[in-house]
Amino acid sequence: MKINRSPWIYQLEHGRTVDELRSDLETDICIVGAGIAGVATAFFLLKNTDKKIVILEKFKVARGATGHNAGQVVSYFERPFPELVEEFGLTLACEGQKAIEDSWTYIDEMYTDARLAIPYARFTGYDGFSTYDQVLEQLKTNVLRKKGGLPIREVWISDTASFAKDISAEYEGFYKIVSHQAILGALETKQKGFVAALLDQKGVINSALFCEHVVAYLKDAYKDRLSIFEKTPIRKVVAKKDSALIDAGSHTVSARRVILCTNGFEGFSIINEGGLAIDTKFHHLVNGVVARMSGYLENMNKPPMAVSYYVTPEPGFDSMLDPYFYLTRRNYEFEKGKGEHNLICLGGPQHDIPDREEYLYEYDYPDEVQGEIDRFVRKIYDVDPNRKIEYQFTWHGLMGYTPNRVRLIGAEPKNPVLLYNLGCNGVGILPSIYGGRRIARIIAGDTIPPTIFDPKG
Repeated sequence: MKINRSPWIYQLEHGRTVDELRSDLETDICIVGAGIAGVATAFFLLKNTDKKIVILEKFKVARGATGHNAGQVVSYFERPFPELVEEFGLTLACEGQKAIEDSWTYIDEMYTDARLAIPYARFTGYDGFSTYDQVLEQLKTNVLRKKGGLPIREVWISDTASFAKDISAEYEGFYKIVSHQAILGALETKQKGFVAALLDQKGVINSALFCEHVVAYLKDAYKDRLSIFEKTPIRKVVAKKDSALIDAGSHTVSARRVILCTNGFEGFSIINEGGLAIDTKFHHLVNGVVARMSGYLENMNKPPMAVSYYVTPEPGFDSMLDPYFYLTRRNYEFEKGKGEHNLICLGGPQHDIPDREEYLYEYDYPDEVQGEIDRFVRKIYDVDPNRKIEYQFTWHGLMGYTPNRVRLIGAEPKNPVLLYNLGCNGVGILPSIYGGRRIARIIAGDTIPPTIFDPKG
């Protein structure tokens, strides 16, 4: 068994001192969780309101799910867009999709305001498809996007695809026929089973390092309004009519509002003295999915990239692979003073865990998963049979999935003293940042129309 070793946490400042909660406090806002969601929420609250904020984190900044993710920035939902339209209607679904796509400007705002110099790349990324059904889903999505006022996304279909000449006329103008070599070149693979690709904006960033640097900026820029306490797990949130008490063991934080920016699996309870019970509902807002990833270094002679591969075990593929893998490439400084490399990160294998089952980041990394990832990379991306790949990193992380795979952002209907910005749903960086901006608008008293992200009663 390999240990859980994340490339994102590896780059953090390990000798940094932390402050733990050592007395009772009063504040305007208490944020629970200092991952990407909590840090983004604090950033926009501090910038756009005059509120005093306390952040409580049971580990250290970004050492939880944010430090154990895939590190790629994407603007899609891990759910087919036509299903979102069916559930929420075309208008709300398109507004929700647009909100996430527009959030690239929010991550840029954070990066610029904090004067960051850490690596962050944006580029055209690709999704590779191997069946007509996969392509058809993208074509249906394009039709709905155009109908809802969103720009269509570019879909390439190989001129050798068996279905290329049989596509319904209703999708004319929603795709482009290109050479098969263009598809394989974009996906950087020799596997001829890939016959189509979706082009979309993607990015790569160490979101844990991003959080650590943004927190340092916030502590300096808003030293009179921000306090952050790490290694401070909470036991209980008591939501009253106009305030909340947060039980952090030996000490208590009293706040006008409390915002939960967790993955939904923390071992605390919620008592709603201002109305109906919330605790049972909260602990069923998300289901756990453990994702496994691996990373290795190669020469820094290629640009950053991000590709998702949708594989089907049928003619055209010479191996039986997991149906979905993703791969990113970025520049990465592995050891100080020894120059940068390209870090190749791969993921795909994952498993569900029962609700409330304990998950620990200290769990070992299964050898069989490492073998599955290695088989994938050798079949799809790094096809040199003589190349020895040394995996410097093998890591896993807990993702919180809401029942409909849409992030929860907003006030708890049973008591608006409690707010949420939670639910990774597999693609958490941009939605977390959007959630932070939206929460800040709610706290500021802005009039905000309903969205697909609103917590339901």
